[in-house]
Amino acid sequence: MSEEKTKVKKSSAKSSYSECPAKSKGGGSAKTAAGSSKTRSGESSMNINWFPGHMKKTRVLIQENLKAVDVCIELLDARIPISSRNPMISELTAGKPRIIVLNKSDLADEEASRAHKARLESDEGAQVLIMNANSGQGAQQLVKLLESIRDERNEGRERKRQLRAMIVGIPNVGKSSLINRLTGRRAAVTGNKPGVTRGKQWLSLGNDMMLLDTPGILWPKFEDQDVAKKLAFCGSIKDETMDLSTLGLELIKLLSERYPELLCARYKLECIADTPLGTMEAIALKRGFIMSGGRIDYERTARTVLDEFRSAVIGRISLE
Repeated sequence: MSEEKTKVKKSSAKSSYSECPAKSKGGGSAKTAAGSSKTRSGESSMNINWFPGHMKKTRVLIQENLKAVDVCIELLDARIPISSRNPMISELTAGKPRIIVLNKSDLADEEASRAHKARLESDEGAQVLIMNANSGQGAQQLVKLLESIRDERNEGRERKRQLRAMIVGIPNVGKSSLINRLTGRRAAVTGNKPGVTRGKQWLSLGNDMMLLDTPGILWPKFEDQDVAKKLAFCGSIKDETMDLSTLGLELIKLLSERYPELLCARYKLECIADTPLGTMEAIALKRGFIMSGGRIDYERTARTVLDEFRSAVIGRISLE
């Protein structure tokens, strides 16, 4: 692709982006805020906060059970390993041995995942595994690591004791999928959306090892809205609480900067437009997302790009 970016050719379809109202649906007991503003230049802004009431209970649950736990398994989304680290979890589990798992590695850029693994191992001296819980990649490596910790803790003991591990992470990072993989059965409900796991579950891994599953937990306020956006892109914040048209536009902007070739290849674009809005409209025209009166369907376009990013149909992408 040429370095000089040119505008996508205009069609007869009408641009009605400035006419699209922000859509935000209620999220139950969650405190939600996904305000946005949009302009025809393609600039947009979002203010995202999502902290359901059960997440406060999760913090208490972690605190209450931490004394009984030997090791914490912290799951991160390999696509956003910095943004998917909850600072509250680091604070709550300080002093406990920790294994960090970069999950959903099949969706992430392999080179980026290797770099993040090396960085975490160097900066924190932690054991870091790259994993795909759905396929089982890395699961046996995790089991062997837990067994070695169990054996080390039981060395010299006449009466052996079970290893108790706690699995923690933000919503929709794959905790339930990992548990089902480790237990070899459907011990936990899974779903590609946040808020699936609720309550406390002690599960047997066999070989004198127990695992405590905890619901996903976010932090009460996102000081960095770039972090909030990345969490929303990856589905860790419920879509129902978001203005999807603006969220999709923000994702297109980021993908245009980081992976323009993949974006062009997937949607058969000659090049990236001068503005994210121009690229969004070009995608809509290529896919035929046109409503009555020739208006572009921005929400359908946004949903398509979000879904195809999350499922790696666009390609294996890391946002950090």
